[in-house]
Amino acid sequence: MSSKLEAGQPFPAVTVPLLNGGEADLSKPADGHDWKMIVVYRGKHCPLCTNYLAELESLRDGISKIGIDVAAVSTDSEERASDQMAQVKPSYPVGYGLSLEKAREPGLYISGVQNGMNVEAPFAEPGLFIVNEEGNLQLVDTSNVPFARPSLESVLRGMTWLRGQSMKFPVNGSHQ
Repeated sequence: MSSKLEAGQPFPAVTVPLLNGGEADLSKPADGHDWKMIVVYRGKHCPLCTNYLAELESLRDGISKIGIDVAAVSTDSEERASDQMAQVKPSYPVGYGLSLEKAREPGLYISGVQNGMNVEAPFAEPGLFIVNEEGNLQLVDTSNVPFARPSLESVLRGMTWLRGQSMKFPVNGSHQ
């Protein structure tokens, strides 16, 4: 059973190993950015994820230009993640080995090996999170299937508009 983080809540500290060495706390922006986009993908077995991550790569410069750092992560092993990223060739950091426990913290759905082809272990379904400068969730999107994810171009347009405003808006969906 997973809990679900609400919009406006702090994103949990989640440290994962990176494919190019080292490790990263997914909740912390890097390289002079003040916001963070975390894309959780299903893993090597998912061709829709490969396409989504390639689209993310094509939009990365635009996302970076508005101060948002990008990272992707899956529950896959290093070998499986590396095989998939050989197709994507991302310039953004890619983490691997996200534990199911850590995947449940932000409310990701977990599927078993029967929910995909060439799957070796239970895995996290897709999620997209944008963490603002205060470390809180500005955007939360989780899905239990790979074909129901937000358009990255739409997210970029929306975030460009939001980040361009002189007035700070409250986080949508966080009214108590």
